[in-house]
Amino acid sequence: MEFLDAVVNWLAHGLIDPTLLQLVIITLVMTHITIASVTIFLHRHQAHRAVDLHPIPSHFFRFWLWLTTGQVTKEWAAIHRKHHAKCEREGDPHSPVVFGIKKVFWEGAELYRAESKNQDTMARYGHGTPDDWIERHLYTRHSWKGVALMLILNLTLFGAAGLTVWAVQMLWIPVTAAGIINGIGHYWGYRNFEAVDASTNISPWGILIGGEELHNNHHTYPTSAKLSVKPYEFDIGWLYIRVLETVGLAKARKTAPQIVFGDVKPVADEKTLEAIIAHRYEVMANYAREMRLACKAELKAAAAQAKESDIALLKTARRWLHRDDEKIPAALRPQLEQVRAQHPVLAQMYAMREELRQLWSSQHLNREQLALALQAWCQRAEASGITALQDFSYKLRAVRA
Repeated sequence: MEFLDAVVNWLAHGLIDPTLLQLVIITLVMTHITIASVTIFLHRHQAHRAVDLHPIPSHFFRFWLWLTTGQVTKEWAAIHRKHHAKCEREGDPHSPVVFGIKKVFWEGAELYRAESKNQDTMARYGHGTPDDWIERHLYTRHSWKGVALMLILNLTLFGAAGLTVWAVQMLWIPVTAAGIINGIGHYWGYRNFEAVDASTNISPWGILIGGEELHNNHHTYPTSAKLSVKPYEFDIGWLYIRVLETVGLAKARKTAPQIVFGDVKPVADEKTLEAIIAHRYEVMANYAREMRLACKAELKAAAAQAKESDIALLKTARRWLHRDDEKIPAALRPQLEQVRAQHPVLAQMYAMREELRQLWSSQHLNREQLALALQAWCQRAEASGITALQDFSYKLRAVRA
């Protein structure tokens, strides 16, 4: 009888008998360690080689991911690399553009498992991942035993409530990584940069998902160890990397380039061209800001004249006119054409944006010809009589590599 009472007591309370609040905190801490392991080890260290890790944190992350996800490093790195190589096109393992947002959000883990069985993906994209004894004989061969051991530990420590803790742990990565990042991160949010894909930043504060919320930044600079680029953005994964660097357990190999300005050159030359191309995403982001400000000025003028129909069109223009043509929904293009026809300033800024983009898109001009094209662009901008274009041209001539 006493033995039965002891078993019932253990099932009810476990070895440490935490309160509900303590149990919630413990669960959040453990899932956050899992997220940190994914973003630092699997993503930034293994998939992109943006961070070098000391064997101590590297082995800890591998062990923790085996316990809490059953994740095989080679599979994760290979699938993620293929996602970047084929992004938003046929062959992308988990693109909302290809599969639809509902499929990726609700069945992202299933898409991942299906791709993990693709041996061509593993062979082509899985190079350079751990292949030591423990990886071959435990982490890869017996990936399910880690999560089984985690279940036993949770039940031992927390009793029956440990089953709930374990369920949350098992769902955490499929929901946050496979669903939210791979799904929402290519469907909804804000964009700092016109990356070639549909990636978005879900939130400027990358805390809950370890900084992965800054997905547009990552797709723009995939080999950067730091995912935040704006002063108002925060990447907690980068904070952890900096802490590891401080104690000698990590080293960031690369971060996103920072645009630098010097004195304004009399004429934009080949060095200016090199600097602009190197910082093209930031250059276009700055141009987008000028276009939004121009739309805002036109909106103010339209409001003063009580032109309600024009106001609606200009609001659409402020959101979409600075985007690449292929990113603008087809249904909105006639409205933007109407805005350009009615507002010469916006029409010229739009046209010159496309001309500027050709400086790094053109495959038919050599270096000297591109430099001459840049000089001609600056001359037209400064002769346009449009203050925003003139100021932007001066800044272009001041960009340094």
